[in-house]
Amino acid sequence: MANGKLLRQLVRAGVDGDQEAFRRASEAVIAEERDKQHHLLANDLEKLLYGRPTPLQSLSIINLVKAVPSDKERGVDLLEMRQPVRQLEDLVTDNEVRSSIEHLLLEHNRQAALETYGLEPSRKILFFGPPGCGKTLTAEVIATELGLPLAIIRLDAVISSYLGETAANLRKVFDFVSSQPLVALFDEFDALAKERDGDGDHGELRRVVNAVLQMIDDYRGRSVLIAATNHEGLLDSAIWRRFDETLKFGNPDPSQIAKLLQNKLRGVRRNFEASESSIVSKFKGMSHADIERVLRRAIKEMILQGREFLEQTHLNAALRRENRQSPSSKRCAK
Repeated sequence: MANGKLLRQLVRAGVDGDQEAFRRASEAVIAEERDKQHHLLANDLEKLLYGRPTPLQSLSIINLVKAVPSDKERGVDLLEMRQPVRQLEDLVTDNEVRSSIEHLLLEHNRQAALETYGLEPSRKILFFGPPGCGKTLTAEVIATELGLPLAIIRLDAVISSYLGETAANLRKVFDFVSSQPLVALFDEFDALAKERDGDGDHGELRRVVNAVLQMIDDYRGRSVLIAATNHEGLLDSAIWRRFDETLKFGNPDPSQIAKLLQNKLRGVRRNFEASESSIVSKFKGMSHADIERVLRRAIKEMILQGREFLEQTHLNAALRRENRQSPSSKRCAK
């Protein structure tokens, strides 16, 4: 709880109707709570103080869909528009990644304050790490928390066999995301930004990578650009310095597994505690996506059997099925 001095400042500012003093005192309370590692409380106070953007209406998404650019030769959309629903409490990751995401959201919530010093919030972010470990979900969380639509760049549509058409499609994508604020996710970014000096390098690949570098450099829009890759070693060395922030994702540790199990099994009647070490150990080394898939299978089996409670036997059966369907070396899934 905030100290007495801050509370007196806060109440006095409220009684006097001094909005600037109230804001300063509130920010001091938030900073103190964050120093105490009370991050959830600090986040809630920030949302109350700065306000949270109004969720998008369906009509806004429909209008954006109508404006999405398409590939000239095939007529397919270059982006997929989505209404984000995942929130910050759905994000289960390590403290470093979570702290970085919270700081990014704070920058955008305090954008006006940054602009008074000639600064802008971070808008170009690179996520890297193994597949299925929360990169796409994190992009959706950012979109939800900022009250922005989520645009997924469709690489199958952007990449063309026609000479020069891939770069032209990329230009359309960047023009679109620059025209209105949104969160744009370039998933499997290594397909567009491979090392130019690698084996099999050819002129078209070099032109595409050069185009990507130039467009990221020149980008001045209000959207948040998020590039995600499972193969950071394939990225061209010049790509990394184009981003304001780079975040490394990984498989969940035991504490994160326990939290993920609790989140995903919330509301499911069961005969075990999700945080039990014997339960958590069953999912050791698995990605977020693997765990979610196993839980879905277990819950389906419970329902199909007409059982009232989820049992460990349901988990074990779902885990055996997962192991049978996955190569022994595979521990992450998209």
